[in-house]
Amino acid sequence: MKPSITTALSLSLLSLTLSVASAQTSGKTTTPPTTMMQNSPTIAITRTGSQPSQSAPAEYFTGAARVSPLPSANEPSRLGGASVTFEAGARTAWHTHPLGQTLIVTAGIGRVQRWGNPIEEMRTGDVVQIPPGVKHWHGAAPNSAMTHVALAESQNGKSVDWLEKVSDEQYAAAPPTPAVAAQPSRAQALMGDIAPKLAELTDEVLFGDVWERPGLSKRDRSLVTVSALIALNRPDQLRSHLALARQNGVTQEELIEAITHLAFYSGWPNAVSAVGVAREVFRNQ
Repeated sequence: MKPSITTALSLSLLSLTLSVASAQTSGKTTTPPTTMMQNSPTIAITRTGSQPSQSAPAEYFTGAARVSPLPSANEPSRLGGASVTFEAGARTAWHTHPLGQTLIVTAGIGRVQRWGNPIEEMRTGDVVQIPPGVKHWHGAAPNSAMTHVALAESQNGKSVDWLEKVSDEQYAAAPPTPAVAAQPSRAQALMGDIAPKLAELTDEVLFGDVWERPGLSKRDRSLVTVSALIALNRPDQLRSHLALARQNGVTQEELIEAITHLAFYSGWPNAVSAVGVAREVFRNQ
């Protein structure tokens, strides 16, 4: 004999009442999945350019360098870091890290040395891992700017112990730049056979004098030059100056942002042409 609708409804209500009573007796509550998701930490994105950079403290650095701090991770993480751009010849003082440090080179050519060991070269894309407590320094090469991301964990609220500065004699012991005297300069290769004087002026006056003037850093000169070449739609010259800008510490993101910005001032076709040149240069680096 089938139960009546009234009987079935009564049994359902009884089952629900017993379930609630059981939960109350055990003292356990169930949090809906949606509530748990709402209470969990969210993903944080810090947009490029939103973290202001500042000059590196002269107390701990030699030469010109700029530091762009990265957002510190929330506890229980102890990770912190910064993006640091060194002008040619600039470097940190000797220092140690209680839990070690990782360097990721994002532009240019740099130097790193462990106390008592030879100086080593580091280039774009290299990852350098420094063990805990190891006395070391790092910075740019003598003739090239360098940018790296530096990451380190803190121990008891401290992530670095600064020591004495790297002397000029210590820095001068860096491995020599590979000899290029036997190879013609870019200007000589492009026009030395037909316009030797113009090639000579390019090497000695433009790059030997103007680019060495202290009024602007080489990084800033690269940005000015690249911007002018984009505005004038000079793809052949832009190609070499984009590569030079990367060596001088200008990041790919900054160069693309410059092209995007200039689209509204120099014209859309010029910017689109520049993007094609930039893609080629970045792919070959």
